[in-house]
Amino acid sequence: MQDRRAFLLQMAAFAAPAKGGMTPKERVNRVLAGRAPDRAPFTFWHHFHDENEPGRKHAALTLDFARRYQLDIVKVMSDYPYPKPQGGAWYELKPVDNPFPEQIHALELIRDGLAGTKHFVETVFNPWNQATKVASKEAVLELMRTRPQALLDALEAIARSEANHVRRALEAGASGIFLAVDNAQQGVLTLDEYRKFSEPFDRMVLQAAADAPLNILHLHGAKVYLDHFWKGWPVQVIHYSAHETGVSLAAARKKTDAVLMGGLDHRRVVGAPAAEVKKMQAEARAAGPKWICAPGCSVPDESKRQDLLALSRLLRGVA
Repeated sequence: MQDRRAFLLQMAAFAAPAKGGMTPKERVNRVLAGRAPDRAPFTFWHHFHDENEPGRKHAALTLDFARRYQLDIVKVMSDYPYPKPQGGAWYELKPVDNPFPEQIHALELIRDGLAGTKHFVETVFNPWNQATKVASKEAVLELMRTRPQALLDALEAIARSEANHVRRALEAGASGIFLAVDNAQQGVLTLDEYRKFSEPFDRMVLQAAADAPLNILHLHGAKVYLDHFWKGWPVQVIHYSAHETGVSLAAARKKTDAVLMGGLDHRRVVGAPAAEVKKMQAEARAAGPKWICAPGCSVPDESKRQDLLALSRLLRGVA
């Protein structure tokens, strides 16, 4: 209890009210409602490489990152490993009630540190991705070819575990989830393979967050089957890389009514000249008012603090 009180006192500054204009939560809520905010809400993120640290450390790093760069949405990274089976083949999995306990502890502390001032979303890597981490990409593909039902059973067990985690995350105060899908692209799976071996389980995870106000579908990669995702998915926000895919947010706006998130090239926006960043913003603004300004994926983990600060100032319009 004393440890928790000390943490909350340390993090009290994160709940400081904004000076003028809308609060981050108000700004995002306006966009979700299809109304123009005072400025486009923005966010960015990267991996902290803290998967061997306790949840308390993960929460502190996340809150510090959110405060330092004045993010409108806090995307909580989730790199704790999925529990591997004890003995037997890697795919002989059973659903787990609480697969990521340290992450849940971190979410509770993040909730308390933010004190309701900002939306925060829990990152969830889809069941296929988790299977490749339990085994390997090659092992998962081999099982798909040789014993497809065994793979389907393993993916269902992971999906049920992740659905349990999602419900716990929402109970801990998360506004929704950021479901990362990295296998719905050429070179990984065909569209038919994705439909059979991944989509049912991705939807199972999303269903656990069906009542949440801010669910984000992240479509990762350069050759994503984007047209498969514009409509019919239970999310408020669709996020992808306009620069990697070559599909502008203006073009995407003609195909979906969802809030679009992206517009910044994650590969070069950090440290880019101000004119280049503003050009990215101007091109993406065509997706507004239902637009959240963000990179198409995580920015480099080795990004320099001064470059991230400069980017934050540009996106807030104070540079």
